[in-house]
Amino acid sequence: MSKIKGPKIVVIGGGTGLPVILNELHKRNADVTAIVTVADDGGSSGIIRDYVNVVPPGDIRNVMVALSDMPPELKDIFQYRFKSEDNFLAGHAIGNLIIAALSEMRGGIDPAIRELSRMLQIEGHIYPASAEPLVLHAKFTDGTSLAGESEITAAHKDVKQVWVENNPWSEHKKPRAVPEALEAIEAADEIILGPGSLFTSILPNLMIEDIRKAVLATQAEIVYICNIMTQKGETIGFTDADHVHVLNQHLGRNFVDTVLVNTEKVPESYMDFNRYDEVSKQVIHNFKGLREQGVRVISDNFLKLRDGGAFHDGEKVVDELMHICSNPIKKQA
Repeated sequence: MSKIKGPKIVVIGGGTGLPVILNELHKRNADVTAIVTVADDGGSSGIIRDYVNVVPPGDIRNVMVALSDMPPELKDIFQYRFKSEDNFLAGHAIGNLIIAALSEMRGGIDPAIRELSRMLQIEGHIYPASAEPLVLHAKFTDGTSLAGESEITAAHKDVKQVWVENNPWSEHKKPRAVPEALEAIEAADEIILGPGSLFTSILPNLMIEDIRKAVLATQAEIVYICNIMTQKGETIGFTDADHVHVLNQHLGRNFVDTVLVNTEKVPESYMDFNRYDEVSKQVIHNFKGLREQGVRVISDNFLKLRDGGAFHDGEKVVDELMHICSNPIKKQA
C-alpha cells in the first residue's frame, strides 16, 4: 500500500537543486510529481540524446534517486559515473544508460520511466516535460541568438529571452507536453519552481505552450525557490526580484505567488569556485522589487554549506513549503 497521504505538490525544473527538495518532500509523504526539463544537451545526457534520440536522461535519473526507496548501495550503483580515462564509457552514468536502453526497449521515455519507477521503488510521479528532446533557443540583449543549452551558457552573454523548439526530425511542429504532466498541474495543491538554473532548467519547461497555459490557469499556489548564487552565462548581477521578473515576463503576467529567499550570507572563503565554476556571486536582495511584483516573500536562513558549495537546506525549505500548503494565498477565480 502506498504511504503517500499528503498534499499534491508539483515540482518543475531540472539540475542538481531539484533532488534536494524532492528528497525531503518524499520524507514528508507528500504526493509528489516532478516535471523535468528535456532540453539538456551537455555531458553524458547530451551524448546519449544525440546518438540514441531519447530525451536527455540525466535530470530524470537524479529525480528518480531522490524519490526512490531502494537501498543506498543500489542508488550508488545507479548514480555511478565512469571515469574519464575509460574512453568509450567516459563520463556516462550507469543510470543514464539504463534509462536510454529501456526507452529503446519499451518504445518511449514514458513506459521506460514507469517500469524503472517500479523497479526502483519510487513513491511519486516523474514526467519529462515533453516526450521528445527539445532544443533551447536564446536571444541575447546584443541582438544575437544561439541554439542549445550548453552553447547558450558558454556564450556568457546577457539573455533576453528563451524558447524551445522540437528537433528538426520531429513529426510535430510545436513542442507538446506530456498529458500526465498537465493533469498533475491541474490537480496540484502547490506548484514549486526550482531551485535551479533560471534560463536553462526552469524556463524550458514553462516555454512549452501547454505547460505555460496550465500554470497560468492553476488555482494552486505557485512558489519560486530563488537561487542562492548567480550563475555565469545566465544571471550575473541578478537580484532576487530580477529572477522573478524574468519568470513573469516570459509567461506574460505576474504569476508567481510566493518567493523563498535565503538571507544567510555565504562566506566567500568557503566557496570552491574551481569545482563550481558556473557560480558567480551571492544573489542580491531587492525586497521592494519583489513587493512591486505582488509576491509574498518568505525570507530566512535556507543555506546549507557542503562540499565547498552553497546549497539550499532541503529540510528548512520543505518546512516552509508544507506550511504554505496549510496557509495558501486565496486566488481570484
